[in-house]
Amino acid sequence: MYNRHFGLSRQPFSIAPNPRFLYMSPQHREALAHLVYGVRNRDGFVQLTGEVGTGKTTICRCLVERLPQGVEVALILNPRISALELVASLCDELKIPYPKDTTSIKVLTDALNTYLLANHAAGRRTVLIIDEAQCLSAETLEQVRLLTNLETSNAKLLQIILVGQPELRELLARDDLRQLAQRITARFHLQPISRAETAAYIRHRLRLAGSDKAVFDERAIDLIHRLAKGVPRLINVLCDRAMLGAFAEGRHAIDPRIVRRAATEVLPMAGQDQARRSPRYLGKALTLLLGLGLVLGLGYYLSPPGGSPISGLTPVPLAEPVLPPSPPGPTGEAPALPPSPPASASIRSGPPAAAPAASETAEAVDVMPEATPEPAMPAEPMPEPSLAERLDTAGSTAAARAWAGLYRLWGYDSAAATDEQACAQAPSGGLSCLQGAGSWGLLRRFDRPAVLLLQADDGRTVAVVLLRIDGDRVAVEVDGEALWIPAGEIESRWYGAYRLLWKTPPSGNLVLRPGMRGAGVRWLRERVAKANYPADAATADPALYDESLKVAVEALQRAHGLVADGIAGAHTFIVLNNLVADPEIPYLVGAATAASE
Repeated sequence: MYNRHFGLSRQPFSIAPNPRFLYMSPQHREALAHLVYGVRNRDGFVQLTGEVGTGKTTICRCLVERLPQGVEVALILNPRISALELVASLCDELKIPYPKDTTSIKVLTDALNTYLLANHAAGRRTVLIIDEAQCLSAETLEQVRLLTNLETSNAKLLQIILVGQPELRELLARDDLRQLAQRITARFHLQPISRAETAAYIRHRLRLAGSDKAVFDERAIDLIHRLAKGVPRLINVLCDRAMLGAFAEGRHAIDPRIVRRAATEVLPMAGQDQARRSPRYLGKALTLLLGLGLVLGLGYYLSPPGGSPISGLTPVPLAEPVLPPSPPGPTGEAPALPPSPPASASIRSGPPAAAPAASETAEAVDVMPEATPEPAMPAEPMPEPSLAERLDTAGSTAAARAWAGLYRLWGYDSAAATDEQACAQAPSGGLSCLQGAGSWGLLRRFDRPAVLLLQADDGRTVAVVLLRIDGDRVAVEVDGEALWIPAGEIESRWYGAYRLLWKTPPSGNLVLRPGMRGAGVRWLRERVAKANYPADAATADPALYDESLKVAVEALQRAHGLVADGIAGAHTFIVLNNLVADPEIPYLVGAATAASE
C-alpha cells in the first residue's frame, strides 16, 4: 500500500520468514554457524531455541537454502503429533513408500532405515528439522531419540535439528529425557537484538526493499526498540504500521509520534486507553488511495493522446567507477585492489573459536607456482561502486573467478569451477582447503584471504574473494572486479560460510597427534619452539610426538583460543604460520601484523 510512497520495490517489514530479508546480527550468524557445523559434522542432535519472533524459523529456512548438494531435508512444522504420526510424517517428507493403513512404528522405521542406508551408500545425507519442538510430547521426543539409533558403524544416518521456544530447554532438562539431552552436541539460544542492532535491522530491510533513505529518525528507532523489546517480529509489525501511518499523513519521515500511534493499534499493551478505538491509519490510507485513484483517472481522461498524465521519476544512474586494470605481469599475478581508504591500522581481536580442521583427500591437479606479488595499490582514490549492483550482475562463473582470484593471491593459476575441484588442486601447491562456517572475527584472526558466499538482493548466493581488511573497511573481488566497501555491508550479506587456503607443513601432514613420528613432528617441534612454546629439549627422539611436545602444543592452543587437545590441525598450523611470518603467505592485514600476533 505504501511502497510507491516510499520508493520501495517490495514490502520491507513482512512477518513471513523470508530468508532474503534475514538480518545477520552476530548472534544470528553464530546460530547459523552452529546449524551448519552440526550438519557438516554429522552430529546426531542440534538444538536452537529463542523467544517468539527472534528469527529461529527464518534461520532454518536460510540453512535449507544454503545446504550443499547431496543433503536432503525433511521439515516438520506441526509437532503436535503422536510418535507414530511423527515417523509417518518423516516418511512422507522424504517420499518413502509405506502401507498407508499401518499402525506399526516398526514397519515405518524399517522403511525409513532402508531409505537412509541407500542414501548413505550413495554419499547423501538426510537432515530432519522439527520446528516448534517444545510442543512435542515426552513419548514423541523419545521416538525422536530412537531415530538417531539408525546408524552405521561410523556415522549417524539421520541428523536432527530441534527448534523451539525456551520451554524446549526446560522440557529437555527433565530427568526422563536425559538420554536425549545427552545426545545434543550443539546448542544455541537466540536473544532479542540490541538497540544498535535494531537500527541496523531496520536499515537492512529498507535497503533490501529498495530504499537507502533514513525513513525512521533516531528517536523513533529508540521507541521501536523499547516497545518491541528487541524482538524482530514485533519490530516488523511496528515498522509496517508506522509506515502505513506516515503514508496516510503524506509524510516521508517517521518520528516517535507516528510510532506511538502505530503501537496503540498493533501492540496489545500499548496505549490501553485507546485499545477500543478503531485503527486510524487504515481509514486514512484507504481515503487517500481512493482520492489518488480519482486524480489518476481524471488525468488520464484529460491528457492529450500519446501523453502521460503523470511523468515517472527518471532514476539517476550511479557513476560506474573505473577500477584500474592489473598491471602487466606474469601469469599468476594477484588481483589489483582499488586504492585503500584512509583508515587506522586493523586491530585483530582475541582468539578464534575452535572448529575442526578440514581434510581434503581428492586427487591433486598440477599447478605452476609463481612469485606472490603485492597487490597493486593505485595512488588516486576512485569512486566506490555499489556492492549490491555488483552482486546482482554477477554471472554464473562468479564462483570459478573467485577461486581463480584466491589462487592468484597465493601465486598459482586455477581453472577450478567448483569447491571440490579447487580443493583437489591445493595439495600440488603445498596447500590445503579449510571450509567452514564462522564469524567475521574468526576470519580476521585467520588472517587469510578467503572465498565468502554473499547473498544478492535477488536471492542468489554469489562467491566473492575477501582480499584485504583495513580497519572497518574491506576489499573484495566480485566476479573479477575489486572494490572497497564498509565491513558492515559485507557482514549483512554473509551467512558465515567461508573457504580458504592454508600452507601445510613441508611433510604434507594435515594433522599431527601424540604418538606420531616423522619429519612433520620434527617441523612442528621447531615451529612451536620459534613461537616461544618450546618442548623438552632433552627428549630422546625429536621426531617423536611425545608428552613434552603435547604439553607445548596445548599451551600454544590455549594462548590463542583453540581447543587445547594437543592435536595439531589446520587451525594450529595457521596460528603457527602467523607467528612466524612467511613471505609466501598472503595476509588480510599484512605479514607484520600476523607475525606479531
